[in-house]
Amino acid sequence: MAPKGAEYQEIAHQRAIEKKTHVTFPQLKYPSLRDSALKDPVQWLTGKAMDDGAEGLWRVHNGLYDLTEFLHKHPGGSEWLDLTKGTDITEAFESHHLNSSVNKTLEKFYVRDAKTPRNSPFVFEDDGFYRTLRRAIFEELKKVPKDTHKKSDRIIDGLFATYLLSTAFSCYTKNPVLVNLSYFIASLTLAWTIIAAHNYIHRKSNWRMHLFSLGMWSYRDFRVSHALSHHLYPNTLMDLEISAFEPLVYWNPRKDKPFYSKHFALLIECLYFPFTFLVLFFTRFISALVRKGYYTNHFHFTDLVGALVPVWMWLASGCTFYEAFTMWLWIICTGSLIFYTTGSNAAHHHPDIWKDGDQPSYKTETPDWGMHELEAVMDRKDINGSHFRILTFFGNHALHHLFPTLDHAVLTYLYPVFLEHVKKYRANFRLTSQFDLFIGQYKSALKTDFKVYDD
Repeated sequence: MAPKGAEYQEIAHQRAIEKKTHVTFPQLKYPSLRDSALKDPVQWLTGKAMDDGAEGLWRVHNGLYDLTEFLHKHPGGSEWLDLTKGTDITEAFESHHLNSSVNKTLEKFYVRDAKTPRNSPFVFEDDGFYRTLRRAIFEELKKVPKDTHKKSDRIIDGLFATYLLSTAFSCYTKNPVLVNLSYFIASLTLAWTIIAAHNYIHRKSNWRMHLFSLGMWSYRDFRVSHALSHHLYPNTLMDLEISAFEPLVYWNPRKDKPFYSKHFALLIECLYFPFTFLVLFFTRFISALVRKGYYTNHFHFTDLVGALVPVWMWLASGCTFYEAFTMWLWIICTGSLIFYTTGSNAAHHHPDIWKDGDQPSYKTETPDWGMHELEAVMDRKDINGSHFRILTFFGNHALHHLFPTLDHAVLTYLYPVFLEHVKKYRANFRLTSQFDLFIGQYKSALKTDFKVYDD
């Protein structure tokens, strides 16, 4: 008799260790370079290119395409194609293009079929959940008011202006109460501006995406770690936003979690999160020293946008540059703590949310991509009610994962058709509270056993 439930999952785990594969999807190769020293976006792209069988071109499903001539004609900006050359972009291609007419454009650049199977479990069937929903969403978008996105623009512009004013005032005033108040407001609006800038990073290149770099973290790196890794493969071994925190915190279940990671996750996060922005900056600096071609290929002058803020504080307030720089460091560290605390508790870490090793509610080795996205997400009913909270707390998370290039303000209009398809396909869309996800994140750090559905 074939093993079932927990027994099957235990066997799958042992095989994954022996053969270096995924646990839930043992047919997939363990991501190359995942456990190497520098867990950064460049390394992730390099490892992915090693596994994808794209042969230096762009792979979509089982076809290889040479998009070199199309690079600077790409409506979303050349950067998306520049970053992904040599990799399988199937999930990005499907989720970033709502109009199926884009397939005709792609066909013009076809070279040949790939020689190896895709190293991804996800499929996009025409009559499956995701493509059917995508067609319905494309039609629904025609009914959405054209200026809806301006609601998001006003919020992020207001946050940015508040950040600049409060940073300068924190150095200008000599009143201790006002200094601390303006420092807190500056830290909070820095975190919220960066979170809101996430709304613009997924889309066509635009000036507001550069506000993400206020925290000394490259928006370009975030396009890789978040848009191309986390969004397309959430909670799998290919999710850089999971692996980047190992070995400090292990959110995916595994039998051999270190004692400190399980029982001191909260303490580790409190100690590490305030310095994460700066750690990422210096990691990129080290990368520039040890990697040939990093400056020319991956370092952009816009990455230094955040470094202009202490200069602004110094010139606007009349204080010494040392005072401005010291206050700026405090603001950066506090903003980093707020950003990462918000992000780690936003949608993906809870014992009831799928992680590699868990058995999903669907029972197939080749799941519909959209069905799987909902397995790895839980939304918050107390966040989704306000657009300000949606923009500053990663709200409307499930719909955003399915359609990342749409402005968050637009997503609110799409819920009726989305819920209709969720019901029709019995997709695993769930709502909970922010508090439940906060507690659930620490339960995830403790989790060593895999979730199974015994027959």
